[in-house]
Amino acid sequence: MIVLVVTLLAYGCPPQAIVKGFFIDERTVADWHKKAGTFTKNVQKEVVCNGQVALGQVQADEICVNIQGKKKAWVATGMDVFSRLFLWGEVSTRRDKKLIERVMIGIKAAASSTIAPILFAVDGFAAYPNAIIKIFHTKEYTGRRGRPRHITWPNLHIVQVVKSRKGYKLKSVANRLAHGCLNQVYEQIFSSQCGLGKINTSYIERLNATFRARMPVFVRRTRGLARTVSRIETEMFLSGVTYNFCTLHMSLDATPAMAAGLTDHIWSMEELFRFKLPRNLLHDVL
Repeated sequence: MIVLVVTLLAYGCPPQAIVKGFFIDERTVADWHKKAGTFTKNVQKEVVCNGQVALGQVQADEICVNIQGKKKAWVATGMDVFSRLFLWGEVSTRRDKKLIERVMIGIKAAASSTIAPILFAVDGFAAYPNAIIKIFHTKEYTGRRGRPRHITWPNLHIVQVVKSRKGYKLKSVANRLAHGCLNQVYEQIFSSQCGLGKINTSYIERLNATFRARMPVFVRRTRGLARTVSRIETEMFLSGVTYNFCTLHMSLDATPAMAAGLTDHIWSMEELFRFKLPRNLLHDVL
C-alpha cells in the first residue's frame, strides 16, 4: 500500500485524491510523502552523486515556484545531457550564487573524472560562471603552510545562452563563452557522445517540463501551492529519482540511470524503495 501511494505521489496524483480513494488519513499521506522524499534524496547521493557519471555536457537552470503567502522559491537543477540523468537540485527562497554553488557541489560529486572535458550550458544568470569555476577545482598540496592552491579543472568550459524577451515573446538568443575554449566547446558539442549540433539549454528545459507535469507545486498557475521549501525539495527528489531509475526514456530506449551506466535494468518502484542505504543515510529517513 505504501509503495502504491508513493508511486501516485511521484507521478503527480493530488494527495486529496489518495485520501479519498484509499481512506487514508491526510497526515499519514503527508508523512509517507516526506519520508519517501528523504529516502530518494539519499538514494541520489549514494548512487548518482558518488563519482560514477562520465559528464560530457551538463545543463543547469532554475524554476520559480510560488509558495503560500505570496512568496516565491527557486529550484535550481542540473542534468547530464547524454544520459538525460537528473544530477542534483537545490531549493532556496533566494536566487543567488549560494543556491547555484550548492547545485554545483552535487554535480561535482557525480563526476567520475577531473580531467575529462566537461561543458556547462546555462542561461544568462550571472552567478553561474563564478559558481562553477569556484566549485570545479582540485587542491594542490605543496607541504607548505597555508591553504592549498585551488586549480580549476583543465578541460572545463562554460557557455551561456542569453535570451532577450519583449513581454512574453522571445526577441533574440545569443550565445556567450564564459570560460574555456570556444573551439573545444564546439568539438564537445559535435562529439559522438553529445551530438547536439548547437549550443542550447533545451534538455534541462525539457526536464523542467517533466517536473511541472509531475509536481503540481511547480505549475505556474495552480491552487496547489507549497507551504514550505522542504515540501518542494521532497517532491523534487521523489520525482527526480523516479525519473532517473524507473522511467523509460523513449529516445534512449533506457532509463537515464541505465544510459549513465549506473544500473543495467529498469527499477520498479518497489525495488527503488528496497534499496539498501548505508546506515548513516538510513538514519535520516527514520
